[in-house]
Amino acid sequence: MQSPFRTDHRPTYGRPEAISPLCQVVTAANAGPMTFTGTRSYLVGGDELAIIDPGPDDPAHFKALTAAVDGRRVAAVLVTHAHVDHSQVARRIGAALSAPVLGFGPMPAPDLPPAFRSAALGGGEGIDAGFHPDERLADGDVVTVDGLTVTALHTPGHLADHLSFDCPDAGLLFSGDVVMGWASTMVSPPQGGLTAFLQALDRLEPLADRRFCPGHGAPVDDPGAVIRYLRAHRAARTVDILDALAEGPKTVPELTQAIYTDVPVTLLPAAERNVLAHVIALVEAGQAHVGATYSPRSKIELL
Repeated sequence: MQSPFRTDHRPTYGRPEAISPLCQVVTAANAGPMTFTGTRSYLVGGDELAIIDPGPDDPAHFKALTAAVDGRRVAAVLVTHAHVDHSQVARRIGAALSAPVLGFGPMPAPDLPPAFRSAALGGGEGIDAGFHPDERLADGDVVTVDGLTVTALHTPGHLADHLSFDCPDAGLLFSGDVVMGWASTMVSPPQGGLTAFLQALDRLEPLADRRFCPGHGAPVDDPGAVIRYLRAHRAARTVDILDALAEGPKTVPELTQAIYTDVPVTLLPAAERNVLAHVIALVEAGQAHVGATYSPRSKIELL
């Protein structure tokens, strides 16, 4: 299957760009291997706004985002998930604009097979441990902004507290880091999980008539094609892992080195987290065994 990803995104930093008559975006200058061209902070509405994913606590981005508000009332600051590149400045910008911060709330406890319930699992990369919304949003909750309805959809997988925000009146869906147009997302246990990620794709696919606005990169004009690719990509990666294990038991680092032969060394740690997510899913499905307690030295074997 041909990749639908676009890597030619060139945003403007420091000032808003129009996505539609009802949406602008301000891009933070925090580009990197995991953030691509930077975090995208969206302003949705007209005379009244919601800010979606205010981003990192960067002075230049804070200034650009508050300037883009341009004196309009901000009804709410919505956070897709508690990673620092999305949520870190939420409290400060909410206070500056007299707007409540809304998000899923405390990070849900991971539901893992017994062997993976140990500190050796690692994870927690980039989590904003200090994030606490003023108001919690549950799946299906609706926020009204400037006459527009914005529905919170619980879409875990990348992170357990991940929300997507559906705004059918504007023909837009804000997909955070679940569906992006430049790359597949990292799924890092224990707060991330492959089974939940695939279920999130299933949840969003019926809404693919919207234009998806991701947390990083350009808008996704054909989200259905991207969702199908993401699902096929994960299925192919599972086959790669099963094929590697068919040759004999291997650790997660060994599986990563065997499978990710064309990935820069700097991205191998992220690749290893994705492999671990696949291994946990295989153990959950009864296809693999890891022993009593997982560690990076544990040999994974097929059942």
